[in-house]
Amino acid sequence: MVNPVRSKTSKRSVAPLVRTSNGVKISGQEEQPLEDTVVKVFRCAKVVKGGRRFSFAALVVIGDRAGTVGIGYGKANEVPLAVEKGIKDAKKSLHKIPLVGRTIPHKINGKYRATKITLVPASPGTGVIAGSSARAVLEYAGVQDILTKVYGSTSAKNVVKATLDGLVRLHSKEMVESLRGVEVEAIKRW
Repeated sequence: MVNPVRSKTSKRSVAPLVRTSNGVKISGQEEQPLEDTVVKVFRCAKVVKGGRRFSFAALVVIGDRAGTVGIGYGKANEVPLAVEKGIKDAKKSLHKIPLVGRTIPHKINGKYRATKITLVPASPGTGVIAGSSARAVLEYAGVQDILTKVYGSTSAKNVVKATLDGLVRLHSKEMVESLRGVEVEAIKRW
C-alpha cells in the first residue's frame, strides 16, 4: 500500500470565489488553504510488442479541515502528473459539510455501487474510527469524532465516493427547520 502524500496547495492556486456542486459559495477571505492527500495510486499495464507500458491513476482528497471537502481522480503516464490532475479535478467538486462541533449532526448511510457505509456521530475524544480511505475524506472534511462501518465492496474508489455521498446528504438543524417550517430542538447527547 502506498503511504499518503500530504501537501498544502498554495494560496494563489485557490480561486478567490469557488462555487461548490451543492450551490454553496465559499469566499476567499473566509477560506482556509486547501490541503490534499493521495488516497491510493493505481498502476495499469498495457502489453505491447516491445513489452509493458505502465500508466498511473491517482485518487486524491482535498479539504480545509473545516467543513469543505472534494475528491478527484487523475490519470497520466507518470505518478506526479496523475496526482496534479487529481487535485485539479477535486477542486472542481468541492462540497460544504454541516458539522456540529467535532462530529456530524446525525447518523447517515452513504452508498456508491456495491459499497455501503454507515457514519455515526461519536462523543468527544473518540477520534476517527475508520479505514484509511474513509479516514482521508472525514479528516479533510474536518470531522474529528466519528464511528464508521463499511459493508460490501472495500475498494478504495467506492469507499471514498460512498463516504462523500453520506457527508453530502447530512442536514444541519437550520436546514431541517427551513424545510419543515417548524422549530427543531436538537437532542443533547454529551
